[in-house]
Amino acid sequence: QGKPRPKVTWSKDGEPLQPSFASIRNSEFDSILFIRNTERKHSGQYDLKVQIENVEDTVKVMLQIVDLPGPPEALKIVDVWGFNVALEWKQPKDDGNCEISGYTVQKADKKTMEWFTVHDHYRRTHCVVSDLIMGNEYIFRVFSINLVGLSHEPCTTKESVFIQKSGMDYKSPTYREHDFSEAPKFTHPLVNRSIIAGYNATLSCAVRGIPKPKVTWYKNKMDISNEAKYRMLSKQGILTLEIRKPCPFDGGVYTCKAVNDKGEDVVECKLEVRPQLAKEEKKDANK
Repeated sequence: QGKPRPKVTWSKDGEPLQPSFASIRNSEFDSILFIRNTERKHSGQYDLKVQIENVEDTVKVMLQIVDLPGPPEALKIVDVWGFNVALEWKQPKDDGNCEISGYTVQKADKKTMEWFTVHDHYRRTHCVVSDLIMGNEYIFRVFSINLVGLSHEPCTTKESVFIQKSGMDYKSPTYREHDFSEAPKFTHPLVNRSIIAGYNATLSCAVRGIPKPKVTWYKNKMDISNEAKYRMLSKQGILTLEIRKPCPFDGGVYTCKAVNDKGEDVVECKLEVRPQLAKEEKKDANK
C-alpha cells in the first residue's frame, strides 16, 4: 500500500525476474507471482520491492520446489551369519531438493520373488535383516524416502544370499556390533522472539543424538520443568516449549539443554514480552 501507487519490482536471487521465468500481475492493492509449471530451477529467494520516489520497502520469499528422491546408491551385502544378513548402502545422488527422511528395506525369496518390508522409515544407511529361513536364497532392495514420498525405483543387491541348511559345516564369522551412539547436537537453534503479553507463545528447536537425549528447559538459568505455566513437547527430535498467556515477567533468556551418555549441547534465546496497549492508548495512537 502507498500513495501514489508504488512501483513494484520482483527479482530472484538478486537478478531481475524475466517474464519467461514467471508471470507477474499487479493491481492497485496487490502483486501476484504466478508460475504455471514449477521446476527445480524455480527454487530460491524472491525479492519484492515497492517504491515511491526515493522511499522503498522490500519483502523476501523463499520458494523450495521438491520432488521424489532418486534410489539409494551401491547397495551391498557386507556380512552373513546364521539367519542374519548385514546390508550397507549410500545416500541417493538426487534427494528431491529436500532432506532424506529414511529408507524402506525389503527382502524376497528368489523362488517366489515376493517382496516383504523388513524396515520402514529406517534412518541409517546400514541395517541387519534377521529371521531368515535356512535353505532359502534371498535378494534385497532399498527405497529412499523424503517429504514427497518413496523413490520411483529401488536399489537392488547384485548378488543373492543362500542361508545354509543345518547339518552343513558352517562357521559363523565374528561380527562386531558397531557403536552408533553420538553426543547430542542441536540441528536447529532457538530464535530470539518478541511477543505481546496475553497470547500463548512457543519456542522451538531440533536436536539429534543416540541414545535419545534427556532434555531440560531453563529460564534465566532456573529449571522450569515442573512449572505449570510451561508445557514441554518432543516429537522426532523437534522440541517445543509452550508458554501459556505470558506476562512481561516471563521475558528473559530461555535455554534448552540436551544430555546423553556421550555428552551434551545447549542452545538459548532471548524472549521479550511487550505489554498490551490500553484502549485509550490505542485510540490516541489512531488519532
